[in-house]
Amino acid sequence: VSIITAFTMLSLRLTSTSAVRTMSVGFRRFKHTLPDLQYDYGELEPIISAEIMQLHHSKHHQTYVNNLNVAEDQYNEAVHKGDITRAIALQSAIKFNGGGHINHSIFWTNLAPPQLGGGELLDEIVKTFGSLDAFKEKMNTSTAAVQGSGWGWLGYNKVRKSLEICTCPNQDPLESTTGLVPLLGIDVWEHAYYLQYKNARPDYLKAIWGIVNWSNVAERFQAARST
Repeated sequence: VSIITAFTMLSLRLTSTSAVRTMSVGFRRFKHTLPDLQYDYGELEPIISAEIMQLHHSKHHQTYVNNLNVAEDQYNEAVHKGDITRAIALQSAIKFNGGGHINHSIFWTNLAPPQLGGGELLDEIVKTFGSLDAFKEKMNTSTAAVQGSGWGWLGYNKVRKSLEICTCPNQDPLESTTGLVPLLGIDVWEHAYYLQYKNARPDYLKAIWGIVNWSNVAERFQAARST
């Protein structure tokens, strides 16, 4: 499976409305689009401000989508022409922007206004980490330690049939780089929090638990276990 196909399949699994069909270099592929949010920008306040949400979703995520489409078009053209050197050179742009699109598409569904949260994943979390508070502390500690930009993840290991905490640098997507199925992702690129929390990343990590959409995380967990 080519890196183009892998990223296309992954993004389509995140949202059925994130792509539209288009023709490219003589064959049909999907053009990625920005997914809609299930809440307004201001509905995550005071934990995440409307200004941050608007910039993060409509500017930063949109940029990843735009750049991914450009990189895929250029990659397809290079393959069509037999320019393997050019195709290889473009794979880093596809990984970065494709990862940014995948990661953020998960992130938006992992969040919800406090009144819309809920669901249960507690038994498995307690079994693995001892308690919900112990899990949050370990997740926060691991994620706060990410050097530069990256993500903290709760993932599911299908081989061990267990939950695992993992971090990824930059926009590296969890599943294609570690094999873990992403359940919950926390963005620690500065654009996710700096306007509000400045350089206090730990404060942002403590606060974000108030808007985690546990129903979504539980649905992802059940889906990962059943496949």
